[in-house]
Amino acid sequence: MQFLAGVGPRRAEVLARIGVETIGDLLEYFPSRHEREEASTIEHLDLGMTATIVGQVRKVRRRPGRRGPTVSATVQDNTGTCTLTWFNAAWMTDRLQQDAIVRATGKVSEYRDGPQLVNPRIEILGDDAEPVDESAPPRWVPVYPATTDLSSRQIARLIDRHLDTLLPLAEERYPAEFVRSRRLAPRDWSIRAMHHPTSETDTTAARRRLAYDELLEMQIVVQWARRRRREGPPAVSVRVDEKIDERIRGRFPFALTAGQSRAVADVVADFAGDRPMYRLVQGDVGCGKTVVALYAALAAVANRLQTALMAPTELLAQQHHRAIDRYLRGSRVRHALLVGGLPASRRDEIRRRLAGGELDIVVGTHALIQDDVHFKKLGLVIVDEQHRFGVRQRAAIRGKGASPHYLIMSATPIPRTLCMTIFGDLDVSTIEEMPPGRGPISTRVVIGDRRQTEWEFVRGRLRQGERAFVVYPLVDESDRVALSAATTEYERLQREVFADWTVGLIHGRLGADERERAMQAFADGRTQVLVATTVIEVGIDVPEATCMVIEHADRFGLSQLHQLRGRVGRGSRGGYCLLMTDAADGAEHERLAALLRTTDGFEIAEEDLRLRGPGAITGTQQHGVPELRVANLISDGDLVRLAQRDAADILRDDPRLAGPIRAPLRRSIARRYRDAAALIRAG
Repeated sequence: MQFLAGVGPRRAEVLARIGVETIGDLLEYFPSRHEREEASTIEHLDLGMTATIVGQVRKVRRRPGRRGPTVSATVQDNTGTCTLTWFNAAWMTDRLQQDAIVRATGKVSEYRDGPQLVNPRIEILGDDAEPVDESAPPRWVPVYPATTDLSSRQIARLIDRHLDTLLPLAEERYPAEFVRSRRLAPRDWSIRAMHHPTSETDTTAARRRLAYDELLEMQIVVQWARRRRREGPPAVSVRVDEKIDERIRGRFPFALTAGQSRAVADVVADFAGDRPMYRLVQGDVGCGKTVVALYAALAAVANRLQTALMAPTELLAQQHHRAIDRYLRGSRVRHALLVGGLPASRRDEIRRRLAGGELDIVVGTHALIQDDVHFKKLGLVIVDEQHRFGVRQRAAIRGKGASPHYLIMSATPIPRTLCMTIFGDLDVSTIEEMPPGRGPISTRVVIGDRRQTEWEFVRGRLRQGERAFVVYPLVDESDRVALSAATTEYERLQREVFADWTVGLIHGRLGADERERAMQAFADGRTQVLVATTVIEVGIDVPEATCMVIEHADRFGLSQLHQLRGRVGRGSRGGYCLLMTDAADGAEHERLAALLRTTDGFEIAEEDLRLRGPGAITGTQQHGVPELRVANLISDGDLVRLAQRDAADILRDDPRLAGPIRAPLRRSIARRYRDAAALIRAG
């Protein structure tokens, strides 16, 4: 890429970070949306439209702010005045001069009963600039996913410069009759229309074709994976009779919920066959998935098989081990925790006992997949939050046994449309009910001046003996983004906000022992406020914690916010989640408002999927699946189903895509799914 005109070594590095490593990647780096841009005089501006105005700067103002200065300018044409506003943009003060003629483009909002463009694109014109021509047809402007180092306009200019040269690389993947029968536009036309649309009709047709291509390739890879597992070696059958079932259920000091019982029945049915179980147990935060996992583990133990439970963090592994230890107290089931933070002598002892068959259940992290870890008879692998592990890591843990059963737990509810695609090769059990005795969680979005009131509210809860989390998106402050960080805010909170209480700190850069001590102090009540990063997103269960304060909530995905919210309200007193934000964008406030409307994780996941795509929710890149750039798994349900049917037909006729007619499709999958072989092996 660096030798392409207009790129160079530095820009090539930036492009690589957004997934553009080849000229083919650049050609298929599609806009995330298209903005309808109209030339308008100020008096004809309407709320919500994206408009271009030309006017004279009458006044420039700069106001200090906590996250950086706000710069605003009053621009006037011969029909009225409009305010231009930039947040955290000190450099705009030097660029804007009074009486300068400017062309500004942005989305129209309202400010003090007049029109406003927030963070508009701006161009300084000469004194002989022409006024806008309102008779000119609207333009459809592509908006590309950008970074702080590479703006959408820079990406657009680079693609414009090379589009004609690169388009011949856009190989048609299907026979002409196939394209016609599915009412698909030609691929090369679709790529051009995505980058250079002339109408909304163009973008609709182009989007449909390119979305279909993504979904069909994904379905072919998923169905390949499913077929490979069906054809693989058989698993050891796990028998669960009434006596075993009764003994396992007797280990729990409560009756299983209906959802847990359904999931257990699914697992038992899978165990009875001669094929390895490959099941996802999903449910909202706190629904009791660990109980289902432990039931499966004890069933395996009853059949003289070993179980490995792998969690993504030591905190979560320790949480699981504590729960298992609590339920198995007085039992003859032998279990241990294997994490990197253990003394070497203890790790050696656990490895020896595993290899000798002296341990039945081991809970651990990546330490379980080290080369020196061996099992005598591994029959069940349980992976929690699978999307946090890479393809090779998941393959490694399953490779520790001869075709073990595989159970996945996910506290990130996965919408049905996503299960149909990325997880189409899994059997899915969903736990919809919550255990009885949980209190409700109240959620509020906190903007600007309301912060002090809400801090006082949190102090009031602390006075009643409750505890609070305060979460920040960063560990340390950064010059690149104006965000508060956990390490610096920890000191300020202890000094200014929670001077009468003890404040702790936990983040991913701390050593395992330090993290464990910080969490234990919070769980024991020696620390009443815990300042943290998202390291606490999963696996933290402190019933006395009732308040979750999330700073810069607009920087998190909805599903992640919901996960964090699930850390409170785990006792009978319920909980409170305060989403603090400085975002001025009304659309951002509306996005956060989704968390106010519902505590249903599946509804929130659907909304997150619609807004951000599957990669942000389930780490599909870690699953071996490239992120969808065009397809939307919510709105493109009909294309998902069509792609499923077509993939099944194609693979039935040509299972390896070996025929010459399938060569273009095979080449595209090989390029886009560089980890496809590993995906098929690991799932």
